[in-house]
Amino acid sequence: MAILQFTHASILNSNAQLLVLPVNNTGIVLDPVLTRAKTLFPDNYSHYHRACRDGSLNVGSCLLNKRTREQVGLGISSNGNQPNYIANLVISNHPYHPARTRWLTAALIDLQQQIMPLIRYQGIRRVALLARPLISGRPRDIVSSESTTVDTLPLDWHADTLPLLTEYLQDLPKLRIDIHLPKSIEL
Repeated sequence: MAILQFTHASILNSNAQLLVLPVNNTGIVLDPVLTRAKTLFPDNYSHYHRACRDGSLNVGSCLLNKRTREQVGLGISSNGNQPNYIANLVISNHPYHPARTRWLTAALIDLQQQIMPLIRYQGIRRVALLARPLISGRPRDIVSSESTTVDTLPLDWHADTLPLLTEYLQDLPKLRIDIHLPKSIEL
């Protein structure tokens, strides 16, 4: 069973073997942490951006990128802890559109299926997940008066995102998953 741990530390300083970055399928990155990751891991960004351009990246999927040995190392970033894999979790169809429950669920299922061989055959034991793009900045009661269906509501951390992460990631064997939260969410 996986151990989920919550932290406010920067995901870019993590010593995880696999980074999970929630993205959209347009290739546009607005989150400051994702923008920094774009600079630190240019191989991942070019792979992700190419998949967005050619239309092969669907919302609700996970694009796993195995980093090449030349690009993994001390020269790329300021810390020596480089991930071997980066999973781009496609949770939205536009940077200004919030993630939806069905998109996050489908992306987590895809991630779960792609992580299993990495755990079994590559010895992956530490994963870091960036949670900020999965959390809406707008209170749900304000948004719900504007919307008519539950599926179009932005995700709430306690009601939507945390239960989905627990449901789909908890059963992964021999894994520690650090979930990097914004400081506005209490641990």
